[in-house]
Amino acid sequence: MPARIDLGDPGFEQEFERFLGAKRETAGDVAGAVAAIIDQVRERGDDALIELTRRFDGFELDAENLRLGEGEIKKARHDCSNDEIQALELAAERISAFHARQSPEDLEYRDEAGLRLGHRWRAIKSVGMYVPGGTAAYPSSVLMNALPAKVAGVSRLVMTAPAPGGAFNPLVLTAAEIAGVDEIYRVGGAQAIAAMAMGTESIQPVDKIVGPGNAYVAEAKRQLFGIVGIDMIAGPSEILVVADGDNDPGWIAADLLSQAEHDSSAQAILITDDAGFADQVLERIQAMLESLPRKAIASESWDRFGAVILVGALSDAAPIIDAIAPEHLELAMDGADELFAEIEHAGSVFLGRYAPEALGDYLAGPNHVLPTGRSARFSSGLGVLDFMKRTSFIGAGKAPVEKIGAAAVTLARAEGLHAHALSVSLRLGQTDPD
Repeated sequence: MPARIDLGDPGFEQEFERFLGAKRETAGDVAGAVAAIIDQVRERGDDALIELTRRFDGFELDAENLRLGEGEIKKARHDCSNDEIQALELAAERISAFHARQSPEDLEYRDEAGLRLGHRWRAIKSVGMYVPGGTAAYPSSVLMNALPAKVAGVSRLVMTAPAPGGAFNPLVLTAAEIAGVDEIYRVGGAQAIAAMAMGTESIQPVDKIVGPGNAYVAEAKRQLFGIVGIDMIAGPSEILVVADGDNDPGWIAADLLSQAEHDSSAQAILITDDAGFADQVLERIQAMLESLPRKAIASESWDRFGAVILVGALSDAAPIIDAIAPEHLELAMDGADELFAEIEHAGSVFLGRYAPEALGDYLAGPNHVLPTGRSARFSSGLGVLDFMKRTSFIGAGKAPVEKIGAAAVTLARAEGLHAHALSVSLRLGQTDPD
């Protein structure tokens, strides 16, 4: 059964700390297995991809069918309905428009000493995008990962995904086409991450890898970071809904289950100031579970990791929210903006009764790739800046160096770096930095 915690109880702090510290990810230690896969790809390239695909995905891969051709991608579009294609195109338009507003500006100025200072932004040249699940994958995730990269100006965007039996979900391929993905490969798992990071005979290496995956994919990203950039190590999904008793309990129940159905390790939390309303939501959840196709997954998530937290007033919720630092936060209440102003840590916030998290999953505009596992305390959701890098620059003539150079020499001497001191002092006309 989901936890029920009351802020007014004397033991709240201890119970809340236990709840907060509970481990949700159940995957065992896969570091050794992943390291072995990486070594195989490093040493044997395409041959390793072929062997590992045969073992894990059950079909015969070769150099000819590793990369998808234009014919397969066009056929996938024909296999989608017009309504599905129009929905993907609307989502792509809205996601692109939102992310275009994130594009940064270059900076250049001359300071009081006369130095020319600034920075410039440039897109990362090549990015790899991992799409989990093969035939069970989500086209919305393709759009959310690919479109910010294209808005940023990434010139080569590579997609890999497992394809059990060699087949892809047509909507996934159509989303990739709409988003402008340049290369698509039918390879998944840790071996796909290794191939994109280090390259093989058929797959050229990329500069950064984005996209979620299972424990093996996450561990491969962790081990290969440094050889290649990564976005984040994603964990199970989360939602926290703050709701008053004026809500329809069925709406809130559906919002909570919208994350519970993702994964048996996902987490859904309700904070409310109305115990009777909480009971109604719990009843509606049990009724809705009976009709959900993913009932087993959602039930396990809700029973093991779900929670109802009762507070005296919703204005008391801000410290609890910040401690949880949820991936998704719904404020389904009067005065949502006032509570939002007090919150420091959340991946994405949904304001008002008519802003369910599911709207953000598909086409509101902001990215649905968000920090999980309390990492919203120090990180943000995926955006245009994740696909760009900033280079600073310094331009100096003789006069500016004469104004500030002596201080640089002093600091270099203090650090015992005499070549540093000499480098500046020579420009000041001094031959001996001491």
